[in-house]
Amino acid sequence: MPELRRDPIVGRWVIIATERARRPNQFRRAEDPPGGLCPFCPGHEDKTPGEVYVSGRSAAPANLKGWKVRVVPNRYPALMIEGDLDREAVGIYDRMNGVGAHEIVIETPDHARELSELSDAEVTEVLFAFKARVVDLKNDQRFRYILIFKNHGSAAGATLEHTHSQLIALPVTPRQVADEIDGAKRHHELRERCIYCDIVGQERKDRSRLVYENEEFVAFEPWAPRSPFETWIVPRRHESNFESEPKERLSYAAQALRVTLAKLMTGLGRPAYNFMVHTNPLRDPASPSYHWHVEVVPALTQVAGFEWGSGFHINPVPPEEAAEFLRKVAV
Repeated sequence: MPELRRDPIVGRWVIIATERARRPNQFRRAEDPPGGLCPFCPGHEDKTPGEVYVSGRSAAPANLKGWKVRVVPNRYPALMIEGDLDREAVGIYDRMNGVGAHEIVIETPDHARELSELSDAEVTEVLFAFKARVVDLKNDQRFRYILIFKNHGSAAGATLEHTHSQLIALPVTPRQVADEIDGAKRHHELRERCIYCDIVGQERKDRSRLVYENEEFVAFEPWAPRSPFETWIVPRRHESNFESEPKERLSYAAQALRVTLAKLMTGLGRPAYNFMVHTNPLRDPASPSYHWHVEVVPALTQVAGFEWGSGFHINPVPPEEAAEFLRKVAV
């Protein structure tokens, strides 16, 4: 059983994930050529745990071909779905059992296509799968937060080539999200406005960091990016919870995400990247101060001693230059 341990100085929780050490080496790595066994390809449904969500297949038994998006539990999860949290003190320290959910979202049956190469409609199906799983897992009272994320390429942590995303349901809110929520609350208390709404308004007006916009979403380089070409995708209208978005607006989010990823892949020579969906915690009411969004971070630099020791990030590319470059990339 994994466990969560709390750092007593800064309050950060760490997952001690014993199951992750058992991942087999024989699975093909993200940089390996096609041709080997891929457990995510159609016809290999028996190579994964049973699906918990599927789209595209109708009037057919589960775990067979014919799907568009398929969600399965991770065979080697960071957290386990069974058991109780059993929070306890160990001397001055705090721990709990590593209870949660860890799922894989297989974004397409086509092994050769990446998320950036799918159609807007296909990416919408992926985002709707995210929403469906959040809505379902939200019923489990043990969970407080669900992080949706994607690792693309071995440099970004991917271990299988077939395009996929992941979600992990946690019994605590991640420290980074909690810091965002606290900062947004302070801004709202001072000015009675959402900081994210203010940022969207300024970026649309200034336009020097704007990469793309449609009727519902904007993509831009943040004012203080942690790494080159970090890009945020943010709803133009206020919404604190990702799972509250209707499918019609998720189609605009899908368009913004696909265009952003296509520009990064085309313009930067197909880099590895991560993206994360930050949203309001599951047990919190809709927030007037927080605003869900996607953060896309290409793996173009390495975190080294200064960054680990100081918490500062060194970014050699001004966001204005990055945005100007990406705006010119045709996709």
